[in-house]
Amino acid sequence: MYFVYLIECGDGTIYTGITTDIRRRFKEHSLGKGGAYTQSKKVKKVLYTEKHKDRSGALKREAEIKGWRREKKLILIANRKFDISKLVSL
Repeated sequence: MYFVYLIECGDGTIYTGITTDIRRRFKEHSLGKGGAYTQSKKVKKVLYTEKHKDRSGALKREAEIKGWRREKKLILIANRKFDISKLVSL
């Protein structure tokens, strides 16, 4: 099982990644071991998670979300359920 996750950083930006263990990965990010971006921005909290059955599916979804503007990510976070009708126009 893989997860796509969105984390709020200290500067208000949203980081998107994948993992098999959200708690472990957030702790790594918090300790500055999660990658250059979160190391420099500091992490605040997990905003959203999504389950995927395999790494390939999670990577594809991560790439899709990373391509979105901030507004579209915020809608996804607010709704917690993927509703394509609300996201198409953004």
